[in-house]
Amino acid sequence: MRRPHFLISFILTSLFVPLFVGPTRGFPEKDEAMMKDGYQLHRMEAPDSSLNERSAAYRWVDIMLDVAANDVERIGARPTILSRQMAIPATAMFDAWAAYDAHAVGTRLLGKLRRPGKERTRENKEEAIAYAMYRTMIDQYPHFVDQIRKEMKRMGYDPDNDTEDMSTPAGIGNTVAREVLDYRYGDGANQLGDEIGSSGVPYSDYTMYRPVNSPDKVIDPDRWQELPFSDGKGGSFYPKFLTPQWYRVKTLALESADQFRPGPPPLWGSEKLDREIDECIEMNANLTVDQKAVVEFMRDGPRSTGQSGHWFRFAQDVSRRDRMDLDADVKLYFVIGNVCLDAFIASWESKRYYDSSRPWTLIREKYRGKKVRAWAGPGQGVKDIPADSWHPYSPAIFVTPPFPGYTSGHSTVSAAAAKMLELFTGSDRFEVAAERTAGSLTEAGFACEVMQMIDGQIADGKRLSCDVRLRMPTFSETANMAGLSRVLGGYHIQSDNIEGLRLGRRVASYSWPVMQTYFDGTAKVRD
Repeated sequence: MRRPHFLISFILTSLFVPLFVGPTRGFPEKDEAMMKDGYQLHRMEAPDSSLNERSAAYRWVDIMLDVAANDVERIGARPTILSRQMAIPATAMFDAWAAYDAHAVGTRLLGKLRRPGKERTRENKEEAIAYAMYRTMIDQYPHFVDQIRKEMKRMGYDPDNDTEDMSTPAGIGNTVAREVLDYRYGDGANQLGDEIGSSGVPYSDYTMYRPVNSPDKVIDPDRWQELPFSDGKGGSFYPKFLTPQWYRVKTLALESADQFRPGPPPLWGSEKLDREIDECIEMNANLTVDQKAVVEFMRDGPRSTGQSGHWFRFAQDVSRRDRMDLDADVKLYFVIGNVCLDAFIASWESKRYYDSSRPWTLIREKYRGKKVRAWAGPGQGVKDIPADSWHPYSPAIFVTPPFPGYTSGHSTVSAAAAKMLELFTGSDRFEVAAERTAGSLTEAGFACEVMQMIDGQIADGKRLSCDVRLRMPTFSETANMAGLSRVLGGYHIQSDNIEGLRLGRRVASYSWPVMQTYFDGTAKVRD
């Protein structure tokens, strides 16, 4: 594999995936709200110093994301489930708010709950929202009821008030929460573990998925294989396909999960797949400090809330930038939560239909018995290693997400959310920056120069800084950054990314007019 081949391939693929504006190095001084160069600072997980100035919807999303992160620490990242756990409260919040709007209708009861004009106060909206969020969150995050109750009290409400008197804001909130939850219990996700054929465990598979390949033998390199994860104690385990039933989950806006299913991925032995395998190897072996920061930023960290949570954070950036009020925030989080859920459903339909392989398997099969130029592990830099030792730029405890590759969930969901933000705001402009220390999630404790070694040698006289500022000028470029990061990191080949981006944008473009029918009151109840 020679570098010119990689450059040609990279140029060709970049015609389909415009590259993000490059990162800048070093952390500039900033005030609380804006970077000096005009870029707002992305919050990530840092507390917002002016949270009390934000709308009640913004604050409840903050609470939800914190609880979701705690749940990830408890059980691990489950991006599909996380997307649903966030879409449900965001939908209930919207439905509660809609009762106090002159035109909007809820997703389950439409306009049946509409309150008279004299009751359409901010205080009533906030109270209805609080109970809708509270009831749905304690259902979706049952291990954190105490935390959620504490937040409910801190917001000034009684968590034990379970009235469904619809002449009261609390009654509106409790009623819409019950309606949304009752609908979602039977949506195909198997939250209650009661689907015929399931194990009885919440969210367990009931579709009888079985991988073609075993963990130690590849029968068909075009098909998915379970991969070995370190258990952190010297042993290993093989995670199963996460929620293979997700293609059966009910969508909010799409007519069906396969509505925009892409054509097939490149197959074993084809020139295109050979080219994309080599491209993945070379990208992963030539990561700059900036690119490592991109990979880790879009991987989203140990308290990851998945792509849904990441784009909820981006939506909060937009809310602060545009100084959105309560009404706008409610609509914003409703569309982001639901377009992410629908995008996950569409992506998982493709994953289940094609059951495609990952670079881990493809590289080992193509270069079996040979060496490849690759990242050799934390603090080891790049060198020639046996192909069967190749590893993505990722910790051993999380090798590659446990599900098929095509299409990339990161690409699909990011493109869907980015397009929705563009449609919602009327512009592709984003102008947000994120500060990262490259390697902090993958090579913690190693000096930047050591991380970038080549054949065991540190570049003479070259001092590196791993402090990086990633600029995201537009929503679309941010989605492209997210998608390309998965190829750079070694989790996907380029087709997974490109088709995922296309799929996500089609999902959002189709969904936006549907979302607007809930705003203008012309929506119909979905079965």
